[in-house]
Amino acid sequence: MALTKKYNNYSREELINELESLKRKKYGLVWDKKNSQENLDVFVNWENMPEKFVPKQFPVLKEITDKEIKTESDKPTNILIEGDNYHSLAVLNFTHQKKIDVIYIDPPYNTGNQDFIYNDKFIDKEDPFRHSKWLSFMEKRLRLSFKLLKNTGVIFISIDDNEQAQLKLLCDEIFGEDNFIANISRRTKSAGKTTETIASNHDYVVIYSKDRQKVKFSSIFIDDSAYKHKDEYYSERGPYALSQTLDYDSLSYSDSLDYELKLNNQLHYPGGDKKVFLERKGGKHRASDWTWRWGKELVEFGNKQGFVVVKKGKNGKPRIYTKTYFKVVIEKVNGKYTIVPIVRTKNLSTLDLMESSYSNDVSKKDIRSIFGNYAEFAYPKPLSLLKYLINTIPNQNNSIILDFFTGSGTTGQAVLELNKEDKGNRKFILCTNNENNICTDVCYPRIEKVINGYKNSKGEKVAGLGGSLKYFKTDFVGSDSTDKNKRGLVNKSAEMICIKEDIFDLVVDNGQDFKIFQKGKKFLGVIYNLDAITDFKKEAEKFKGNFVIYCFSYTETTPEKEFKGLKNKYILKPIPAVILRIYLEIFKK
Repeated sequence: MALTKKYNNYSREELINELESLKRKKYGLVWDKKNSQENLDVFVNWENMPEKFVPKQFPVLKEITDKEIKTESDKPTNILIEGDNYHSLAVLNFTHQKKIDVIYIDPPYNTGNQDFIYNDKFIDKEDPFRHSKWLSFMEKRLRLSFKLLKNTGVIFISIDDNEQAQLKLLCDEIFGEDNFIANISRRTKSAGKTTETIASNHDYVVIYSKDRQKVKFSSIFIDDSAYKHKDEYYSERGPYALSQTLDYDSLSYSDSLDYELKLNNQLHYPGGDKKVFLERKGGKHRASDWTWRWGKELVEFGNKQGFVVVKKGKNGKPRIYTKTYFKVVIEKVNGKYTIVPIVRTKNLSTLDLMESSYSNDVSKKDIRSIFGNYAEFAYPKPLSLLKYLINTIPNQNNSIILDFFTGSGTTGQAVLELNKEDKGNRKFILCTNNENNICTDVCYPRIEKVINGYKNSKGEKVAGLGGSLKYFKTDFVGSDSTDKNKRGLVNKSAEMICIKEDIFDLVVDNGQDFKIFQKGKKFLGVIYNLDAITDFKKEAEKFKGNFVIYCFSYTETTPEKEFKGLKNKYILKPIPAVILRIYLEIFKK
């Protein structure tokens, strides 16, 4: 093939530039970032191009103490953050980087029907930068969430056809194409939503891992709804299903499974025909001829134990069935058949969520059971969906679950219910703005009711699930590198540090000098005033346990000499340096 003449007159420098340009080009997602810039109010000043933005302020958290919920001291402390989720994710990059096990989000679907607000305006279908604005919005948040996941972590994202294709490419870029797990279809409504040509009644859950090689998925538990029958063994074996006949037309004929069977003083043959049976035994058989599924010894044991039943078939002839019990199976142990208990599970499937139990119709019932005929919140996700997704991750009874598009608080309730069911110690972190008072009027009250108990829409008392919740709002400090701003960040850092160390109980409050927090035999010290170190040491030595001490410093060094002689074991960290290190990485110019 002749070479193109396009490059004949290129100089050496032009050819090098062309090669470099080709090397930079790759398959992937491209959108108009310049015309889809997100204005984050006091937080970001964009200056023409997103890559050149200069943060004016750094986010911090301020606890709303009168919204704290605490039932049992041994329950995990859950977190609810009110504010823009981009600011919340920035804070969480200090408190929870590489600590999150599961992320679930239900972002705006960007349907063009007033479901996506960008720069204080609803994005409609006529906006030429509709998809670009959604991608700019999602990219920043997904990049911060990626940093939060453990290497074994997984993110689940609900989405529909409006942005599913764009989301897949964006996640390929952020999480890596090799870390794509699955795209599960979820039934949204039985009747479907009518479009111009075809009724739409599903959306999706897109799943990515942080590192596919390190993540494992559990088989999911099966309920007993498919096991329709009961017998005298119900209390110990559960219900049963008559799923298969004992005889079948095999794909690989086996002489040992082709035998005369006597049940209830009546002889039976595979396929029901004695003449054909005798012909087979005489050598006239094919690979697909009839046999029994069980060997003689197993049939005898199963029959004695009630696992075999004879029924009339459609032609009036007797058919033999085996019972599949929900709670037990027959296994051979040390050479003998015996009945053993079992927990029934199945492998995950991309069709698992097509059952009506995962639909939006169910989610509306979840909301109504708590709030009555509350109709202000559209399209909440059902509890069954969140419980299913969380349960797909093994060994997650102590996991941390993050939802940074929280909405009505379904994720929080799902975590609390799962903890109650299996005595787990999962913790949730919910992040939401207060658009249309969704946080103060729906999310927080829902979690409060579920923890403390409530009367449902029928007037019935529902017992509380227990748990603890801390409520925070995003706040801000100046980000310019001045001593004043550093001091401001330190003065507002206690809540963030408590979240990071998971130690919240204030046991010593020395005002603007220092504070000491406790959790069992673990202690947290926050020192705002270097002149108060001596007083801090005196107070610290009243407690027996290990300390993590955050001490104010204008630099990244800590006053190690000042702490010599402290009897408690301790780790010393400089503030605000440990916070600024994270923020400067996120918001670098």
